[in-house]
Amino acid sequence: MVPEPALVERFARDLDALIAPGVRIGIAVSGGPDSLALLLLAAAARPDKIEAASVDHALREGSREEAEMVASACARLGVPHAILTAEWDDKPATAIQERARDERYRLLAEWGGDRQLDAVATAHHLDDQAETLLMRLARGAGVRGLAGIRAVALVPGSDVPLLRPLLGWRRAELEQIVAAAGLEPARDPSNEDEHYERVRVRRALGQADWLDPQALAASAAHLGEAEAALEWAADQEWARAITDSATQIAYRPTDAPPEIRRRIVARAIARLATEGERSDLRGRELDRLLAQLEAGRTGTLRGVLCSGADEWRFVPAPNRTRPVDNLR
Repeated sequence: MVPEPALVERFARDLDALIAPGVRIGIAVSGGPDSLALLLLAAAARPDKIEAASVDHALREGSREEAEMVASACARLGVPHAILTAEWDDKPATAIQERARDERYRLLAEWGGDRQLDAVATAHHLDDQAETLLMRLARGAGVRGLAGIRAVALVPGSDVPLLRPLLGWRRAELEQIVAAAGLEPARDPSNEDEHYERVRVRRALGQADWLDPQALAASAAHLGEAEAALEWAADQEWARAITDSATQIAYRPTDAPPEIRRRIVARAIARLATEGERSDLRGRELDRLLAQLEAGRTGTLRGVLCSGADEWRFVPAPNRTRPVDNLR
């Protein structure tokens, strides 16, 4: 079941670039070909340093059997394995993939913390990156969205590091690794259902021979570097032009480019928000608020009262309290 040495060496280099050797890593394994390949490569590259977990979303028949198949493969590899089962008060009838994703990450973060793992790795690969770029481009995303899937992030809603060491690997070569190991991967029927945007984009990309997934993924990587540069510039502007107290944030706009001002406002909202998702502001919401501030007017977003003029002020709206976990 061990992949070819050259493949293991390649994977080890990719993983070492994201996290130091010798630490303990959790591997998220659904049973599909991508995650099984990740399991095989990680078990060979870092023996005795990995654990695996499979999430049973309990949303379709056969999901438990798929998790148990992964458990069997892990037993043969000598990799500790856990099945994490979603428990729904009400099973989702709409936005099923989004809610399943949120629950999956919640369970993985909890598991990673309980097992005192240094990070959790998922099997997102180059073709996923290309698809993500096209999906976000179609929605008119900015630089942050077009940067696509990050190689290093945090498991959403937690402080557990999230690694994606396969972003330089194609789907086809991962499938070959699994086939060579004699494993039969699980096939999620939702991956063939064109009700889902990603499935439609995947098929369109496969039929458009003038679109190169590797070039698209390279563009996402370049945009990731641009995003890092913009965040650096926003850090400089925040340090130079922001006054932050326990009760308000004040910003005296400089000659910074509009995108930097936009990021400053987004940070202020995220710091003080009392409603909704603090870190998930929509572009239209921010554009509307920026227009109000630049005109010297006031507006409220995420429970934050924002006032324009020579100095822009951000305070919790009346009768709202600033969350303690937003303070730094």
